[in-house]
Amino acid sequence: MPEPEEAPKTGAGQEAEQPPENGGAFSKMHFMEHLDELRVRLIRSGYAVLGAFVVAFFFKEHLYDLLKKPLQPYLPAGAKLIYTAPAELFFTYMKVSLLAGIIVASPVIFYQLWKFVSPGLYEKERKLVWPFVFTSSGLFIAGAIFCYLVVFPSMFDFFMGLSTAEIVPMLKVNEYLSFSSTMLLVFGLVFETPLILYFLAKLGVVNSAKLRKYRRYAILGIFVVAAVVSPTPDAITQTLMALPMMVLYEFSVLLIARVEKNKAKREAEETASEEPAS
Repeated sequence: MPEPEEAPKTGAGQEAEQPPENGGAFSKMHFMEHLDELRVRLIRSGYAVLGAFVVAFFFKEHLYDLLKKPLQPYLPAGAKLIYTAPAELFFTYMKVSLLAGIIVASPVIFYQLWKFVSPGLYEKERKLVWPFVFTSSGLFIAGAIFCYLVVFPSMFDFFMGLSTAEIVPMLKVNEYLSFSSTMLLVFGLVFETPLILYFLAKLGVVNSAKLRKYRRYAILGIFVVAAVVSPTPDAITQTLMALPMMVLYEFSVLLIARVEKNKAKREAEETASEEPAS
C-alpha cells in the first residue's frame, strides 16, 4: 500500500499553510474584482468618517479651541487668530470637524483596510483582525496625542519666540488648522512604523538582523522622509518628526527580535517532541 505523500514543509519542520479555499485569495481575483473590493472598502470608510464628521460639527467651536490650546500660551498678550475672508471661518470649522471625524473613525478605516488585504492571508492570520484594528488605531491616536502634547509646545515656543516688539504674529485660522492638522495626521501615521515592520517581518521581507545591519541607511531615510512630509522646511520641525521615528524603529527591531526568538524556541520544542524516544 503506497504511503501518503508528505505535506510540503516550510522553515524548520513546519507544514506549509494553504490559502483558504474560498476563491477569495488575491491570486484568484481578477483586477476588476480588486478594484470593486477597494471601492466597497473606501465607501464604508467614507460613511464612517461622514458619520463622525456630522457629530463633530456640532462641537466645532470646542474642537477648534482644543486644537489651538497648545498655541495659546506662546501668543503675545492680546493676540488672537484672525480670518480675512467671509467664509473662511465656516470652512475652517468644516475641516476641523473632518479631522476629528478621521481620528474618531480610524478603527473603522483600519478594519476596512484589513478586510481588503485579508483574502490574501492564511486562515490563522485572518484571526488577527481585532488585534490589528486595536493596535493600529491605538498607535495612530497615540501619535496624534504625542504631537499635541509634546511636539506642538516645543515648536510654538521656538516659532513664537522669534517675534519682536515691532514684528508680531497674526495667524489666520485656516493656515493654523492646515499646519496643525497635517502634523497630527503625519505623526499618527509615523507611529504605525512598528506595526508595518512587524507585518513585513511576518511576510519574511525583513528581519531583526537586516534592520540592525541597515540601521544607518534607515536613519538617513527617516530624515529624508521627515524633510518631505514636514509641513514646514525648518530643521526644528523635521528633527522633532525624525526623533520619534528613530525611537520607533529601534523599538521595532527589539519587537521583531523577540518574536523571532519565541518562534525559534517554539519550533525547537516541536522538533524535539516529534523525535522518537531512543
